[in-house]
Amino acid sequence: MDDEALVRLARDLGASDAAAVAAASIVVDDALAGRCAPVACPFYGRSAGCPPHVSGPYAFRSWLKAFSTGLVIRIDVPAALLRTGRCETHFRRLHCIAAAVERQAAARGTGNAMAFAGGACKQLFCAGDPDCAVIAHGAPCRHPDCARPSMSGFGVDVARLMAAAGWTFTPLTAASRPANAPTAPICALVLVGRLTAGPRPRQSFANIHEHLGGIFPVNEFPPAGVLDCRSLVVNSSG
Repeated sequence: MDDEALVRLARDLGASDAAAVAAASIVVDDALAGRCAPVACPFYGRSAGCPPHVSGPYAFRSWLKAFSTGLVIRIDVPAALLRTGRCETHFRRLHCIAAAVERQAAARGTGNAMAFAGGACKQLFCAGDPDCAVIAHGAPCRHPDCARPSMSGFGVDVARLMAAAGWTFTPLTAASRPANAPTAPICALVLVGRLTAGPRPRQSFANIHEHLGGIFPVNEFPPAGVLDCRSLVVNSSG
């Protein structure tokens, strides 16, 4: 399965669009990762896929050197809904699509793949649970088939990522007028095409949480399937 096939898979699963970009074009900014702070984000420290439980920009830059391509996945969300902060269904769909693309990329025989998506996994998948199983109990993730680490905690510059994909990106602000910007994108990123040089990352959660004892072995990730992913999306609420 080549990059174009992965792009088609993302679209078939419900992405508004997807595109392949050179891994070397992905910009990582420490200042952006710094915005994931206790005061700025209510989910700081509550998700295994968010700071301070992820390795941050330094590690992400090293991972980029090990891959040739990034698959950028976009879902366009009504701007009015995004402003309310009540768009969990869209973010869950984003995570599920990214996870499915990651598994298909890894299964195509080119080595590992690593997926990241916008949104805090605790809010999206474990909002009804008192804690994150990984953080609180050192147990496996309750939703390894869908939940993926947040791009924000690694400092991925989404505006430049969108530009690299050939898309126009207008930041959603309080001054944005619905007539001019009726929708706003949410994004995910899947690193694919492992190179022979550089570090050899394992699956995304396994690599990111290796300091927790490697509790996310590769075989915990089930094979991806179109119906599998769609059922996870349809059965999600919020």
